[in-house]
Amino acid sequence: MSQENRLEKTNRINLLFAFYERLLTEKQQTFLKYYFHDDFSLGEIAAEFEISRQAVYEHIKRAEQVLENYESKLGLLEKHERRNRNLEDLQNELERAGVSIDNNQQINDIIHQLRE
Repeated sequence: MSQENRLEKTNRINLLFAFYERLLTEKQQTFLKYYFHDDFSLGEIAAEFEISRQAVYEHIKRAEQVLENYESKLGLLEKHERRNRNLEDLQNELERAGVSIDNNQQINDIIHQLRE
């Protein structure tokens, strides 16, 4: 797997984790945090929990599958990304229409609220 693909995968897992963290078991949360967020190696995690690297790998792969299953059913990340694209389109259209969003606090407040 290329460095770029690894980075994309890490970003995706971190985003999915942000949406679905509370639906994972404590062990799944811990292993994903160590591996994807804190950048621990399989060996470091294995040493920390006194299990094999293979066991850590299997736990992480299973947790990734669980996250992807939640996303396929609930689609929260997809909806979030679509909303952000729509907000960008809205900002571009407002600028094209000559509406200065920089000087319009009300529009800026609405856009900010929609991004949260």
